Amino acid sequence: MLSLTGLPLQIIASVIAIVVFAATMWFWPKFGGKGWKSWLGRIGAFLATQLSVLAAMGLIANSYFGFYSSWTDLLGTSGGLGTVVDHQPNASGVSITGEQKFYSAQGSDRDRSGLIQKVDVKGAGSGLSTEAYVYLPPQYFQPGYAKQRFPMAVVLTGYPGTPEKLISLMQYPASTLDAIEQKKLPPTILVMTRPTLVGDRDTECVDVPNGPQVETFFTSDLPKALATTYRIGTDPANRAVIGNSTGGYCALKFALRKPDSYPAAVALSGYYSAAHDPTTGDLFGGDDKLKQENDLLWRLKNQPAAPVSLLLTTAYDENNYDETKAMVAAFKAPTKMSTITLDTAGHNFHTWTREIPPALEWLGKHITMPAAA
Repeated sequence: MLSLTGLPLQIIASVIAIVVFAATMWFWPKFGGKGWKSWLGRIGAFLATQLSVLAAMGLIANSYFGFYSSWTDLLGTSGGLGTVVDHQPNASGVSITGEQKFYSAQGSDRDRSGLIQKVDVKGAGSGLSTEAYVYLPPQYFQPGYAKQRFPMAVVLTGYPGTPEKLISLMQYPASTLDAIEQKKLPPTILVMTRPTLVGDRDTECVDVPNGPQVETFFTSDLPKALATTYRIGTDPANRAVIGNSTGGYCALKFALRKPDSYPAAVALSGYYSAAHDPTTGDLFGGDDKLKQENDLLWRLKNQPAAPVSLLLTTAYDENNYDETKAMVAAFKAPTKMSTITLDTAGHNFHTWTREIPPALEWLGKHITMPAAA
């Protein structure tokens, strides 16, 4: 069966919609009578056209925004109740659950194009876990790099979001491979995942008092777990984090609050203080000091400057433009600040795909290749 989110099904549905519309225009004069058959013909042609167009648009929109991931998800037949899994204390590590070749214009061999692996990551300190996709660049498999460790860039979606979109719509592996081939970025491992670890709750990457320790997972557990499975450098200078929207806020916060975790961070259309709405709940347990410490503009103005490099993206007509200007005005050395400002942009995938290539080139200047063994 064709994948619900796959491009082939979208193409087929679009072709059917065009054919049905053309057929309706062709046969419409034949339905011009006053009898009941003519009325049924017109109604049937109208409904067929509307349904085919809506189906095509719905499939395209679903693939773009990720509302339903499969037919069983759409039809509500994706299984029974969830199963409780008991874990051992402090269990941690990475489990590889699948892999796929990454195809490029140069070929399909992994030592020329790289490989994408699907993994489950469990954190020891936080007790949290997440699903992620790891892109291994072609150099990872080449004999000349057999003893080489690699830098790592954690890539975060917004909220809500699915890591698959980082691969398909935002094309992070393809853009990364291009940057590596053009010598703009050292061979870098990508770890693509969501900032949301607890059901559908938007935790804004906060260590919630008496709740999920999401910041701890990303700043401590994730780098340690990945370094035990892959040849990833252990020096903080070998790590960076990039994200869009909520993921961008998280990326900047990790760098500013925990400089030894990710000294380089990129926020695509990010914001600078944690949201508070029904999806987040009370993230700070009434602790105003903790809330303030998670306000990035406040940190730049009032806390000692962190030795990190930050890249913020915005546009003259984007909602975060004024706040981004305030961030730039507030930073102090040794913090380094860079920006990308588009003439016009929306809060969407199209905007971020315009910003990712220059952002990766910027990362190439702020992330280091570990020394060869």
